[in-house]
Amino acid sequence: MLGTGIGRLVGGPLRVGLGRRTGGPVAAALAAAVALASCTTAAGPTTPAPAKSQGSNPIVATADGRLRGQATGTVDEFLGIPYAAPPVGPLRWRPPQPAAHWTGVRPATQFGPHCPQTGSPFGVASMSENCLFLNVYAPAGSLRGGSLPVMVWIHGGDLTAGESNDYNPAGLVRDGAVVVTINYRLGALGFLADPALKSPNGSSGDYGLMDQQAALRWVQQNIRQFGGDPRNVTIFGESAGGLSVLSQLVSPAARGLFAKAIIESGSYSLLQPSLVTAEASGEAFAAKTGCASQTAASQTAACLRRLPVQTILEDQGAVGPDIDGTVLTQSIGTALATGDFSHVPVIDGTNHDEWRLFIAIFEPLTGPVTAANYQNMIASTASVSPAEAAVVAAHYPLRSFASPAEALGAVGTDAIFACPALTMDRDLSRFTPTFAYEFNDEHAPERFLPPVSGFSYGAAHASELQYLFHLNESEFPGTLTQQQQRLSAAMQRYWTNFARSGSPSAPGVPPWPQFSSGGQRMISFVPPAPQAETGFAAEHQCGFWAAARGS
Repeated sequence: MLGTGIGRLVGGPLRVGLGRRTGGPVAAALAAAVALASCTTAAGPTTPAPAKSQGSNPIVATADGRLRGQATGTVDEFLGIPYAAPPVGPLRWRPPQPAAHWTGVRPATQFGPHCPQTGSPFGVASMSENCLFLNVYAPAGSLRGGSLPVMVWIHGGDLTAGESNDYNPAGLVRDGAVVVTINYRLGALGFLADPALKSPNGSSGDYGLMDQQAALRWVQQNIRQFGGDPRNVTIFGESAGGLSVLSQLVSPAARGLFAKAIIESGSYSLLQPSLVTAEASGEAFAAKTGCASQTAASQTAACLRRLPVQTILEDQGAVGPDIDGTVLTQSIGTALATGDFSHVPVIDGTNHDEWRLFIAIFEPLTGPVTAANYQNMIASTASVSPAEAAVVAAHYPLRSFASPAEALGAVGTDAIFACPALTMDRDLSRFTPTFAYEFNDEHAPERFLPPVSGFSYGAAHASELQYLFHLNESEFPGTLTQQQQRLSAAMQRYWTNFARSGSPSAPGVPPWPQFSSGGQRMISFVPPAPQAETGFAAEHQCGFWAAARGS
């Protein structure tokens, strides 16, 4: 058994700082949403009524007021819908509050501002705290009946970057789903825990997760008016969005808000810090910003709520969910192992070369991976001693890989993503129908980072996204080959059929076997057609990593 460092690597939080990368390309800013002042009042709620059209643009009545969307061929879009009040001023670092009602018809044809973040390949820079908006995409002409499956997308970005408007779900909508994409508070604004910010029940932090739950409650109340069935809601997300899905899966506060869950590359952080630990980090943040010298908690809180957004972004460190006692009452891994989670059907999967994306991200900061520094790179990646890194290096010898960078990519992929995902699959499958996948297209276009000489991204982290969505903001637009387009269509069909029925298998695509600990069957997404896979554990050295953490 290796030391405790390997255990932290496998089970502890991953902090790759996607939203804080410097020197990378920055996407162009998107158009701002229609100003709230033009259509927001303190009027009472509008009684939902069937949708109707004004010209070619559909009008829907929600509980907060009427919305005018836009018809775009086969999809009706409703953009920039407020699902909660702006979390500004005294509402900063508080649970989300109800959105204001409006009179008249509110235009829903432009995206709302997204949540504060610095610019990165994974999110457009923003300073607007008025960011709790969602978007609804429905099949054209479906705005009656409320019978379609609903899919709610939670974007990734290390919980510090990203926005709802990057993802165009037209393919999923064409397959018969109503798709909702949401913003939620990010970084310290979304996850800071501090004793001065305690709610009456004693919790603090996890505001971004509370936002996601508020969006899901909005869906329960309103989605029938867009043709969706509130009893058949699937939450799905990638990376930090996948971690968010896991958080909602185990959160007592989210019970009943969804019926199915899809986790894409979200297995990297199954051990959450205690409230005490998270609040200690919050107190360090308050001290750094000059707010900790107050004589009372109320003064500290007031100081924190006056901080400029730019200051918060500059001084925030690593962020993530904590065991606050309300949203999360235990770590994700513990809840899954004991069965204390919402027993809904689950799809869970990872990409074959997850960590190669982070090799490329870190190279400008750490330099290239070489034979000479390979063990040191393992030690820094895994936070382990030199002796422990030597054991890992012996198990992943450089002669087995095309380059030292790809060797380190295998170490990170297996330890941080693949094997924790396999553990999750085993735990989930004991309690609920579970379907596992691996995205294996080694020639998937890299959409976020530039080419690196002598380095292949392979099936890297986030590379499956372009097979499910049209990515609106991409610095490096990639074109899928005809065979990759066939794989894309199959993946979209799996996702929407799972949302519809709880099983991804559907006519026209290969059968997707249900996962069990005995057979460990999953599906491999390779072009042109997915294939069954049973060698995942051996391919990713999961026996080695299980021994390393003593399980």
